[in-house]
Amino acid sequence: MIWGLGVGYVISGMYFGWNLGLKEGGTLGLAIATFFIIILYVCFTFSYSELACSIPKAGGAFDYANRAFGKDIGFIAGMAQNVEFIFAPPAIAFAIGAYFHLFFPGIPILAIAISVYLLFTALNIYGVKAAAIFELVITILAVGELLIFAGVTLPHFKMSNLKMDALPNGWQGILTAIPFAIWFFLAIEGVANVAEETIRPQRTILVGFGSAILTLVVLCILLFTSSVGVAGWKAIVYDATGNLSDSPLPLALAQIVNTNHFLFHLLITIGLFGLVASFHGIILAAGRATFEFGRVKFAPSILGKIHPRFQTPAVALLFNMLIGILALLTKKTAEIITISVFGALTLYIVSMVALIRLRKKEPALERPFKVPFYPAFPVIALTIAAISFIAMTIYNRDLAIIYLLIMGGSYILFKLLSRKSKR
Repeated sequence: MIWGLGVGYVISGMYFGWNLGLKEGGTLGLAIATFFIIILYVCFTFSYSELACSIPKAGGAFDYANRAFGKDIGFIAGMAQNVEFIFAPPAIAFAIGAYFHLFFPGIPILAIAISVYLLFTALNIYGVKAAAIFELVITILAVGELLIFAGVTLPHFKMSNLKMDALPNGWQGILTAIPFAIWFFLAIEGVANVAEETIRPQRTILVGFGSAILTLVVLCILLFTSSVGVAGWKAIVYDATGNLSDSPLPLALAQIVNTNHFLFHLLITIGLFGLVASFHGIILAAGRATFEFGRVKFAPSILGKIHPRFQTPAVALLFNMLIGILALLTKKTAEIITISVFGALTLYIVSMVALIRLRKKEPALERPFKVPFYPAFPVIALTIAAISFIAMTIYNRDLAIIYLLIMGGSYILFKLLSRKSKR
């Protein structure tokens, strides 16, 4: 089940988003960025699991940071988690719209994306939750379809296509490709919050997270090489009109089979299952994170209200949907992904420092699961995350300013609310 949750949260990143990094770094630039990001996620997920097992609270990151450093740093970690989880769904909604648009080209992508947002927010308010077995089934289907895609495209693989304009923007392209490399694995940390519910966590977490990370790494390498190897990276970055595409796999498959072919329709249909699994899962996580923020008075208390009839965090879900739709209206998938990644990297940095701090501050704290190779794993994750954050800030200054304004404005509101509650 942990494998299913881990892969299910992330699987949408295999279907879209990562291809936009090819525009920045080319084949070689994105490949190098992805290599280091894989190391980051292997080290981070096991380190984060220790925190989840030792401090089993729904707030996740802000509970860990709050215990290690106090409310101010706790707020920063929690707000970063909110940014990550609130801005990831709009990007996925765009991809759902792009895939659905291939079936019904007469319906605008934006209209489909907004409709999907309204539908799944309504379902979550009503109380419909995807059972773990349902998530597991559609995750297996989505993984199976990715393997079929690789099986169809790999026979047409040509090494010359990987070498074609492999580093279009020079070595700085490696740094600008970082957020899209992270998109391959973004949100897997959400699964660590179920760590306290596992049987024999020392073994189960290692097997569950280890198998999930291994699956995602294998899929990442397979998809990267098979899709680019068909006709070069430009064929899966730009559509027929020359615009950036949110559906790279259908573009690659269209180089081999006709768009009316059974395999083409199978890819789109099951691909939508994968996208929906991640979209629904992250909306659930985002609603929970925002609700917790309101409940503990880190944000306006209305966000922490429960619907009287359905007993769901309706206000938090509606608030997140509003932000998501506003992001959708910008029609800037790459920029939305980048802001989400800024939040994720902040979360990773603060969490790793909190882990190291708690080891020293509370050595007697019960830790059902301990990260292997301590302190190497958290230090490596912290180092790569910090370098990635700095690189993204340098090459995405406008988006970095927007992110810092979101964080700074939220922090000011938090301090004002704190003073008001003391009175």
